[in-house]
Amino acid sequence: MSLRQIDFSKVLNDDQVYDHMMRSYDQLGRDWIVHQWSWMNNVYQAFRDHYKYLIVISLIEKTLQFYDQMNIQYSFDNFYSKSSLHIEKFSITELCEKLQLPKETVRRKVLELEKLGVLKRVKKQIIIDRSVFSQVKPERQVKTTAKYIYLISEIFNKDGIYQKKLNAKFIENIIKKNFSICWRWFYRMQIPMIIGYHEMFEDVATFHLWGTVAMNQAFNYKKYVDDSNVQSLRPDYMTFNKGIIEEEGATTGVSAMSLSDMTNIPRATVIRKCKFLVEQGYLKLNDKKQYVMTGYNIDKILPYQRKVFRNKAKFLRKTLNLLTIS
Repeated sequence: MSLRQIDFSKVLNDDQVYDHMMRSYDQLGRDWIVHQWSWMNNVYQAFRDHYKYLIVISLIEKTLQFYDQMNIQYSFDNFYSKSSLHIEKFSITELCEKLQLPKETVRRKVLELEKLGVLKRVKKQIIIDRSVFSQVKPERQVKTTAKYIYLISEIFNKDGIYQKKLNAKFIENIIKKNFSICWRWFYRMQIPMIIGYHEMFEDVATFHLWGTVAMNQAFNYKKYVDDSNVQSLRPDYMTFNKGIIEEEGATTGVSAMSLSDMTNIPRATVIRKCKFLVEQGYLKLNDKKQYVMTGYNIDKILPYQRKVFRNKAKFLRKTLNLLTIS
């Protein structure tokens, strides 16, 4: 499409997306938590290790960045038809800086990935073998993300800030057609988010478990809001989160066994990391020995989450504007 055909009055900006997203959080909050929780499960499932997955996708993102700079575009199918991915000028130090992890941790994880046959180092170059593509190929995630973008577009249609009518399949097809650029946007949203939560919780698995408790409470509260059908209960971001944490959302918690079943993280690890979350004030045990969030999360988590949502707004703005001209 030529530049003259684009109606710039219909182009979204970051603030528009962020403001409308936060005002409509009761309609978006639960689905976003599910979106992120599903992605975190995929992160862990690939290698039963969050950090190994982060290293692999960070290397993939580096390649996607190069393609973007060179104005090279790959579709989903073309990108994953390659026999391998070559990452130039590989550096442990660069990975450490990007992921904000100790050098010894990154070096150990890279060696473990080499032993698994996932990575191969040739001098200053690193090669990701095709065999790993099935573990990191985001077939299901593209569908999940497309459904969430569709939900956003429907709300924005009602708000009058987005005119194009979309459906989830169209969104999925456009993402796949423009995969190399769209998934670079996606990783630029997700990788910093995980790094930030790693710093906050001192471990990604701990964040994963906390997020699972948060998802359970979001479901409880969303059901309560929907069943009540009272306009005054249609909350913005802050009201919705207070409802999740302090009110009806906390009526039912999650046991250690359920957390293990939902995430596939070993039960002994779940118990140990939940103990840390309780000691730090993020979680508490109810009378049924189920984990629920505490009010501490409002002061500690929500300010950082707003920063995460700024990156989310950038991803959504870029993708929705791409869909507008597609």
